[in-house]
Amino acid sequence: MERWHNRVAVVTGASSGIGSACVKYLAEHGMIVVGLARRKERIEELRKQVKPSAGDRIHAIKCDVRHEEEIIAAFKEIESKFGPIAVLVNNAGVVRKMNLMDENNSADVRDVVDTNIMGVVNCTQQAFRSMKANGGDGHVFIINSVAGHSIPKIPNFSLNIYAPTKFACTALTEIYRQEFSTLKTKVKVTSISPGAVDTEMVTPEIKKAMPDALFLKSEDVADALIYCLQTPPHVQIHELTIKPVGEHF
Repeated sequence: MERWHNRVAVVTGASSGIGSACVKYLAEHGMIVVGLARRKERIEELRKQVKPSAGDRIHAIKCDVRHEEEIIAAFKEIESKFGPIAVLVNNAGVVRKMNLMDENNSADVRDVVDTNIMGVVNCTQQAFRSMKANGGDGHVFIINSVAGHSIPKIPNFSLNIYAPTKFACTALTEIYRQEFSTLKTKVKVTSISPGAVDTEMVTPEIKKAMPDALFLKSEDVADALIYCLQTPPHVQIHELTIKPVGEHF
């Protein structure tokens, strides 16, 4: 991790779950970490959960990734205060309880698409601009899902528009790999696709629909991210799938 020491990492959806675990792990491994989320105060609380030297490297900016203008403003603030961006963790994601055939669900559908797809597109665009202008290296992560590769059937619960947005993340990963190469940079891209992770996103209702499900911890995903970051500059882990032992979905 020496090549990343004191360089800037940005984590979206950083206020809970996988995002907060990534913030803590990156700071503990020597990076300056800026968490983006609507609940800025919860990111600031993470400073108390790591050793003081790591806590000093954690910063928070309020940002709703559904809104491009907030993303642009946040990235400008990051670069002016902390320097060029080296690592981006596209973690922000939402799921909504609905069926696609339900009437009057357009607001929920739009929230999921704007967060899970457009949030990734707009944040990656801003981060890559900074990476390309400052040495042409860096690492973009997309926290994907096994539901972005095949769609598990969950009794009495529809993955609705969530699964298609994660399939989009799988496609985006390959498009970014091609474009980063075509633009003559050394920026890496990695999709991390976990199975079920025990986070706030998994509501009691979802757990009830999956009574036999096994769950990963947020820290398992953060640990995988650190593993990918430690690869040599010529090595790119394009896709990493993580499942709990014994998972049967």
